[in-house]
This record gives sequence, C-alpha cells and structure tokens, in this order.
Amino acid sequence: MNVTDQQKLTTLLFEQTISTVFQPIFDLSNKTILGYEALSRGPKGHDFEMPITLFQAAEQFGKVAELELLCRRTAIKNFAQLQLQGQLFLNVSPRTLLDPCHKKGETLQLIEAYGLKASQVVIEVTEQHEVDNPQLLQQTLAYYRDLGFTIAIDDLGAGHSGLRKWSELNPDIVKIDKYFIDHCHQSVVKKEFLKSIIELAKATNTAVIAEGIEHDHELQLLLELGIVFAQGYLLERPTAKPSKTFNQHLFHHAKFKSKASELDNYQLIGSLVECYPTLLDSCSCQQVQNNFERDKSLTSLAVLNAQRQPIGMIHRDQLAEIFAAPYGQALYGKKSVLTVMEPQPLIVDTHQSLDVVSQQITDFDFDIRRHIVVTELGEYRGLVPLRKILKHITDQKVRHAQHANPLTMLPGNVAITESIEQRIKHQTSFHLAYVDLNHFKQFNDLYGYASGDAVIKLLANVIRECTKESEGFVGHIGGDDFMVIFDHDGAQQICRDIIEKFEHQSQSFFTPTHIEAGGYWATNREGQKQFVPLLTLSIGLVNPDLQYCENSHQVSALATDAKKEAKRYRQSYLFTCNRRKPSMPSMDVERVSGLN
Repeated sequence: MNVTDQQKLTTLLFEQTISTVFQPIFDLSNKTILGYEALSRGPKGHDFEMPITLFQAAEQFGKVAELELLCRRTAIKNFAQLQLQGQLFLNVSPRTLLDPCHKKGETLQLIEAYGLKASQVVIEVTEQHEVDNPQLLQQTLAYYRDLGFTIAIDDLGAGHSGLRKWSELNPDIVKIDKYFIDHCHQSVVKKEFLKSIIELAKATNTAVIAEGIEHDHELQLLLELGIVFAQGYLLERPTAKPSKTFNQHLFHHAKFKSKASELDNYQLIGSLVECYPTLLDSCSCQQVQNNFERDKSLTSLAVLNAQRQPIGMIHRDQLAEIFAAPYGQALYGKKSVLTVMEPQPLIVDTHQSLDVVSQQITDFDFDIRRHIVVTELGEYRGLVPLRKILKHITDQKVRHAQHANPLTMLPGNVAITESIEQRIKHQTSFHLAYVDLNHFKQFNDLYGYASGDAVIKLLANVIRECTKESEGFVGHIGGDDFMVIFDHDGAQQICRDIIEKFEHQSQSFFTPTHIEAGGYWATNREGQKQFVPLLTLSIGLVNPDLQYCENSHQVSALATDAKKEAKRYRQSYLFTCNRRKPSMPSMDVERVSGLN
C-alpha cells in the first residue's frame, strides 16, 4: 500500500461509492429462501472493487470500522429497497464490535429507519481473526442478542479457535467454512468433520449453513448428512438483484433424496409425529406434576423456550422418583423445571430419514420408553414415541423381505415400481438402467446351478459397489435381470464401471482353458454345437421425459427397448437411448460405448 492507495480509500469512503450484492441462502428442505448474505463491492473497475483488496486497504490505514459501517448502511438500504424477504446476513468483524469508537445501537437505528426488525438481521461474526478479549466479545454479542438480533459464526473451522468460540459465544447459527465443503464427497477427513459439526449443532440447538457449494456431489453429501441450509455458486451467485423465490432448477442440482426430496414422505420421521402438550421453561416442578396428574396418558413432555425451541425433556417416572424421596416435593415443588429436566434429549428435524434416526437412536443409547423431539426450522413440532419408530422400521423391513429377491435380497418388482412411480409423481429427473447377463443359460447348463447363483450374486454385489457413492437404487427383477435408478448425471460412467468390474471378476468362474479361448463349445436347443463367449453384460440406459411418461410401465418399456438394442452385440455393451417418450414409432439412439 502507498499514499495513493490511502487517498483512493479516503475518497471512496467520502463519496460512499460502495455497492451491495446479495447471495441467497436456501432452505432445501422447505424449498424456500432462508435469507441473503450481503457482500460489499467497490466501484466497478476501481483498484478496490473486490472486497479482499478493499478491506486489506481499510485494515492497513485503520479504516475498518468506518468501512464496515458504510457497508452495513448500504446493505440495509438496498435490502429494504429490493423488498427481500427472510433474514439479512451482515458480516461484522469482532475488532469492529470491540472498537471503543463503535457506537452501540447504531445498527438498530439503521434497520428501524428502513422499516426492518432486529429479528430479520443476522450478525455474522467472522472467525478468521484472533480476539484479545473474548469475554468482552461475549458481552457485546449478548447485548445484540438482547436487542433481538440473531448471532452467527462465519467461516467456522477457518480461524484460530472455532470450537472454543462456539462454546463461548453460543451462536444461533454456524456457517461452515468453504474449505470443508470443497470436494467434501471425496475426503474422508472433511466428511467426518462435517458429521462432528452436525452432532455438536444438534446438542447445542444450533442451525448449520454450508457455504461455498460449487459441485453437485458436495450438495448431495450435505443433504445426506442432514444439512439443508445451503449457499454457493452452484445454487446462485451473488448479484445486485437476487432471486426472491425458490428456483425450481435446484431440484436438478440437489436431487432431493431422503432428507430434502420427500420422494417418499413415508420414510421421513415427520410422518410419525404426534401432538403432545408442552411446557415453558418458566414452569415449576409442581406445575409439571399437575400436568402429569391431569393426563394419566402422558409419560414425557418437551420443555420449550420463548421461541418455541426445545431445550429439554421431563419424564413422569423421573419426576415421580424425585417427589417420592423424603421432602422431595417440598424441596423441588417450587424449583424450575430446568433443574430436573433432561437437558439433551434426542432432537431431529422433521425431514430426517428414518434410517438416519434409527442410527442416531443406536448411538444415543436411548431408553425404549422415551420419546424423540421433532423440530422444523428449529421450532418444536411434536414428539415421536421410540416404540412407534421401531415398529415402523420393523414393518418396513418385513415388507421389504416379502418383496425382496430371495437370492440377492435386493428389492424386487414391487419396490422398483414404487421408486419409479414416486419420481414420476414428484417430477424428479432420473436415469434408469436395465442390466442383463448375456450367455447365462449356457453357463448355467455347463457349470451348474450353484455357479449360476454365485454369478448372479456377484453381479448384484458389483452393481451395489459401483453405485454406493451415488446412492443409486438397485433392484433385482428376477433371474439375471437388474434395474438401477440414478438420481444424478453420472449414470453412464457408473454403468461402464459395472461392465468393467463384472467382466474382470466373473473370470474366476471359468477354467483357464475357457478364459484363454475366450469362451467354450456348448450344445444349443437344436442339438448343434456352437461357440459361446464368456459372460458379458448388456445395459440399456434411458432418461425418461417425465412430462410424457405417466407411469412406471412406460418408463420400463423404454429401458427394455434400450436393453434389447444393447443385446445385439456379442460383447458387453452400454446402449444409451435418446428416446425419452413412450410409444414413439422409431428410436433415435446414441451408441455410447462397447467394452470387450
């Protein structure tokens, strides 16, 4: 930096030529916009147009507080003028908050001047700078929280003491630094970090926002882990006039499986929620006891704060034991329920899948008599008895076993049909692959039925392994026929991987002589000798147009036609059909690959 840079910065601040762009933060579970992060820019073409150079200059010349105030004022003004809904996320440096020259109450005056409420504003405290006086920062943020502002920690994991700051500041929201989002689907370490953050957030009742999302697979992993608040270039770039409604193109990016898609609400914990009375955190133990006495069917009650957020649970048997002790009622009757409640019950979001909740129950070492607390956007929605969850999961497994293929235990025709119908119903784009073994009958006749069954099991395992990362749905139609549903764009490559892996592993079923010859001689149905190649695969892949495919039969017909085309080749072949509509007189096809 030099004197000229200082003059440029001084002029910029004097003329107030700062502009604001907004980046939406999406709530993928409810298909809404949670709010907008305000990002400041210098004049277009200026040396300080980009925020990194702008704030570096302000840091160099001691103008950070002045610059932040200007950015804040501009952001609030533009947010109000654009009539944006949801929350306004403002970046604030801890150093600015603790600056003696920083006037308290200034932000409140600004938002009130533009007709906003404190509850609409989120103060994002960046985690990138060390704070000399954490206790003072705590007090300052407590002051803002008392005024009604929401507190967030920005760039969690990027700074000096993220978890310590989380513990000290008790934020309402944490935003995970984009370093941990970048290619998180390819990093075991990043995935485990995200899991730990999610668990900590649940224990502290903190919302989690993932920022810096740029790739489909990153978003898919975040959804699978249970993070539904998302921000990044993949969803929408910062702009002066951001989207005001949830963009439908996000359905393509997010896939919306399990936690966010609601492809099958029957698989979500929210489908089992029951309404129960609740308690305020101001209740006394005697008032709680009175509730239990009035309604003998109650075994557990959730304790909520003023914002209807669950902060604990109280159980009938637990309170009865306390009151049954000598002087128990006299000692605890007037005390707050906070002194005796269970402070960390299992709390899950209404859009959480039952499979994930089941795993949490196992990890939680849960008492079977208890209830799980269900929330939506952090607010209490109801309770689910643990027995009800276990019964539901058991019923599902029994139903799955009834329709599963007995050889591979993969879902059968009923489950395949239901999965396709759900995607048609919700207009969720997908690819369908029909996988078929070639030359299987001759192999079965020569090597025996036990070897034939083993080959079918091998193919099932290969398909499962290749689709594991993409969470593809794998079904076994029967015999040597399989179907795979892909909710992403990587279907072609996975099908190629299935072919390559199966061809390699299936050679273990043949004698060295047959492998060297590339096949064997066998008698056909007419009693004639013919040369039979080694086992190969035919895969027909389609991407049905859901505007025209009205049911699973039409989709299956498309895949069957594509598979028939693939079987015209003696070697393994992947055939991708460009025809997307049913009942067309001719096929326009693209032959994607043939693997020997």
